[in-house]
Amino acid sequence: EPTTALDVTIQAQILSEVQKLVREQGTSLIWITHDLSVIAGLADDVAVMYAGRIVEQGPVADVLDRPQHPYTQGLIDSLPSRNQRGQRLRQIPGMA
Repeated sequence: EPTTALDVTIQAQILSEVQKLVREQGTSLIWITHDLSVIAGLADDVAVMYAGRIVEQGPVADVLDRPQHPYTQGLIDSLPSRNQRGQRLRQIPGMA
């Protein structure tokens, strides 16, 4: 994950440059990350993996707004949110 330890300003600059290169070269990009906000801003399509297998894939908006797989829903539910202030984050059961 090339941008994980970076502050948000530098992260945004790198992501912008990556998007620019993809457009200029007319190519695709595979970006592996646990950061759903990066995926929401960077990708057109997303694949969610669990235990080494793709369990859900599709357009980013569809997958993040209407997840079909329990693991995808668990990932989304485990994100901190201003609406959940003071509540414990949801754990995703199982083992990978």
